[in-house]
Amino acid sequence: MTASRLVGAEMWAIGTAAELDAITAVLTAAGQIIHSGTRHRLTGADTGRYRIYLRLTIAAPAPAPASRRPTTHEAAVLDLDAARARRRAV
Repeated sequence: MTASRLVGAEMWAIGTAAELDAITAVLTAAGQIIHSGTRHRLTGADTGRYRIYLRLTIAAPAPAPASRRPTTHEAAVLDLDAARARRRAV
């Protein structure tokens, strides 16, 4: 198992009060909400919906070690003359 590191994220969530409650609960289960802004009521076509700013930290798996890249002598060698001849034959 790889060690975890904390990843910071910021987001605006938009939805009904119930949707925002559900989003907040899911994000809290995934990490820690370190700042939750005030809910702003939207107007016009979005009446009944709210916008909220959230900042959170999430424990994410550490990146896997980079795979070994082939050295020059392991790289594929292309025969360009043969490739051009095959392309012309088509």
